[in-house]
Amino acid sequence: MTTYQRETDTLSTLCQSQGSAWHAINPEYASRMRLQNRFRTGIEIAQYTADVMREDMAAYDADTSQYTQSLGCWHGFTAQQMMMAIKRHQKTTKRSYVYLSGWMVAALRSAFGPLPDQSMHEKTSVPALIEEIYTFLKQADARELDHLFNDLDDAKANGGDVQAVIDKIDNFETHVVPIIADIDAGFGNEEATYLLAKKMIEAGACAIQIENQVSDAKQCGHQAGKVTVPHEDFLAKINAVRYAFLELGIDNGIIVARTDSLGASLTQKVPVSKRPGDLASQYNAFLETTPINGIDDLNEGDTAMKINGQLCKPTRLDNGLFQFREGTEKDRVVLDCITSLQSGADLLWIETEKPHVKQIAELVNRVKEQVPNAKLVYNNSPSFNWTLKFREQVYQQWADEGRDLSAYPSIGDNKALMAPEMDATELAQAADLLVQNFQRDGAREAGIFHHLITLPTYHTAALSTDILSEGYFGDMGMLAYVRDVQRQEIRREQASVKHQDLAGSNMGDTHKEYFSGDNALKAGGEDNTMNQF
Repeated sequence: MTTYQRETDTLSTLCQSQGSAWHAINPEYASRMRLQNRFRTGIEIAQYTADVMREDMAAYDADTSQYTQSLGCWHGFTAQQMMMAIKRHQKTTKRSYVYLSGWMVAALRSAFGPLPDQSMHEKTSVPALIEEIYTFLKQADARELDHLFNDLDDAKANGGDVQAVIDKIDNFETHVVPIIADIDAGFGNEEATYLLAKKMIEAGACAIQIENQVSDAKQCGHQAGKVTVPHEDFLAKINAVRYAFLELGIDNGIIVARTDSLGASLTQKVPVSKRPGDLASQYNAFLETTPINGIDDLNEGDTAMKINGQLCKPTRLDNGLFQFREGTEKDRVVLDCITSLQSGADLLWIETEKPHVKQIAELVNRVKEQVPNAKLVYNNSPSFNWTLKFREQVYQQWADEGRDLSAYPSIGDNKALMAPEMDATELAQAADLLVQNFQRDGAREAGIFHHLITLPTYHTAALSTDILSEGYFGDMGMLAYVRDVQRQEIRREQASVKHQDLAGSNMGDTHKEYFSGDNALKAGGEDNTMNQF
């Protein structure tokens, strides 16, 4: 018996048990509504997507070509359109996730208006966006199933292949996929982190990404002024997130531990070491210090420490922050990663200053010496000038090989390297090939399990609006919309061209027919202009 028929039979039995009071209820219609609402709570979504993500992690461990991807989405509609496009073009949603970026929440979803990525936005806006995204993804399921139910009715009425349609219904692949959700640095202490993590999980998040910056001094990972916390503080927040997962029954929830140490040169706090070689001792060993030979080497208010048997004072800035020694960045990243994985994190995020596979691999391979199955979530960030950085990579590689580069501008001449006339050159084409293969190369060589772009839909919204505005308010007028938007939607067979159907109008008509029968007042029909499409 098919799932569709089994659900219908179950509801038929229920309706019969209610006698004449439920005579107007059609069991098949009710079963359709149940199938359209497979996920009834955020906890159900979190458990389902955690299972999916764990399976994907195991598949990647067995075969690095099975990496996963996501795009950052700032609204439920952008997430919905992304997943509908993936399913339409790739024929499956497998290994495709949604990324929820704290940067875009700050820039686009705060009641304060646009904010920088400094954890100043309302923390509740993060779980609210998770819930919104899943509302839109579930609506995509309901809409597509509604179309299949209409196909089933047509097949029954016109002698079509009923079983073929039922098979499509039974094998329907949901648009609901894992969300990797950015909790920034936890929006406060470990209790605040726990409380917010619970809200995010209850909204449906199966994977929470947390970073080792100081919460009240948090900066975007691609800006200066980052301040990290001692390992004990960060591990307490990892524990807080794990406890939140366990309390809510998501025993296999995923924690992504992000380190910003590669670009962070400051710490707010010097941890207390209880025995030589402990985590606090290792953290303090990275500090920039000055030897103390006597009391005269100390100024009013200075702090003295004993590190490796030597009395010294750490370099403290006027703002009270302590300075790390230059050149310790990579060692701090490696220690951060190993410590996080050995203390309950599942995946790593290393924030780098450029997209360079060999640089990433150098760090990850050092981590793998102690944690062999270490895997990375990597930010393919729009903060990188990908064109420039990869042209520089190819230029440097060719220079090292002794190739003649006299036909090309030199590294440092950014404007010339970015010029349109460079696009057709051999160097630019070699760079573009590296960009095209970056995800495959990174997955294979640098342990990157998940590739994401944090802010793509921020940029696509800005770009498409700019292009449309230029033409529509200029000489092209209405042709700017018709040629560059609607005509493209039609030819790409995008659901958005039938915006009434996408927004739920046809599902509303279906429900009206369920509820009111022949008395239903429908929005569709022959006079509906959507029939043009």
